[in-house]
Amino acid sequence: MPYLCIVKTAGKKRVVVGLSGGVDSSVAAYLLKEQGYDVLGLFMKNWHDESVTLSNECPWIEDSNDAMLVAQMLDIPYQAIDLSEVYKSRIVDYMFDAYASGITPNPDVLCNREIKFDVFLKTALKLGADFVATGHYCRKESIEMKNGKAIHRLLAGKDPGKDQSYFLCQINQEQLGRALFPIGELHKSEVRKIAAEIGLPTAEKKDSQGLCFVGKIRLPDFLQQQLKAKEGEIVEIPAKAIAEKDLVEVHAEGGSSDRSLAELTAPHVLKPEMGRVVGRHMGAHFFTIGQRKGLQVGGRPEPLFVIGTDVHRNEVYVGQGEQHPGLYRKGLFVSKEDSHWLRPDLQLLVGEQADYQLRIRYRQPLQKATLHQEEEGLYIIFEEALRGVAPGQFAAWYDGEELIGSGVIR
Repeated sequence: MPYLCIVKTAGKKRVVVGLSGGVDSSVAAYLLKEQGYDVLGLFMKNWHDESVTLSNECPWIEDSNDAMLVAQMLDIPYQAIDLSEVYKSRIVDYMFDAYASGITPNPDVLCNREIKFDVFLKTALKLGADFVATGHYCRKESIEMKNGKAIHRLLAGKDPGKDQSYFLCQINQEQLGRALFPIGELHKSEVRKIAAEIGLPTAEKKDSQGLCFVGKIRLPDFLQQQLKAKEGEIVEIPAKAIAEKDLVEVHAEGGSSDRSLAELTAPHVLKPEMGRVVGRHMGAHFFTIGQRKGLQVGGRPEPLFVIGTDVHRNEVYVGQGEQHPGLYRKGLFVSKEDSHWLRPDLQLLVGEQADYQLRIRYRQPLQKATLHQEEEGLYIIFEEALRGVAPGQFAAWYDGEELIGSGVIR
């Protein structure tokens, strides 16, 4: 579809809003228009295959129609663009490769980095935009440095239950400088109230779930498009089989000072001979650390959780109970090439360390941690052992409300 030919309103800053068909982006567009911006609405179609999408869960046709209705009501130009090809190459193919390699990807973080604040942003600039805006619950603050340049700060949203700054942990200063987050100062209840008061058709619409701009999917069906099912063994590892040094690190208050950073951040080494076979699975690549559902192994005093996988040997390792030491780690490692500092002026030099708060998944409470910068990368040591650390996840570190940097867990 060709781009709309729209003459820019003289004296007004132009903002292209990513209208998703949901209430958040709808209210974002309304607020921007009220603030005097020249607003355009752009809907991104990122997915065609509905065979793996759960019915009534964010179908793109309904979302597109809702976005168009909102644009008509707000009297702003509207266009839908098809980004499914680039979405497949940058997000979906990455997911397949990641799961096949035994790591746990976060497609929502990648969607923001690769689609919303890259392809979408470039499209908006071609339409004469000064900024792009989304319905994310986060805030931006810009400060002028002594050299005259601006530093942009990404801050948590005011609604603690909806803060989405984590999803933007991989964007950079240039992208953040072009971004606006109109609802970041609001709580979700306030957003819905505004939508209801002005009669937006999305006022009562449920929040979408699942993949960014795709919807809630049947993950096994989705992955089996490319990854074949392969039967293997589920091995239960008793807590006592985890190496004593790891048990000490999990339960000790301060940890052991004579262990190297590499040892403190290394994942648990699990082998079949450490436990016994308790069931079968259809592919180790379908499981991730901390997972409980889908194991189909019962008869245990406590629930079983995945504590590790080996995609090469096609084995899934499980342990009983929420406190199984295999679920916890004292630290993690981010390689130099996978480290990303949204605040490059705060990037640590080799040999430096700093205390920050950290999370490895959306809505996880921030955990105190110390970052150690070494030549090979960043070693992150938690004040208290952290549950469910899986390779491929994004670790994001904060200074209070501000997101400072992030990286892919090795």
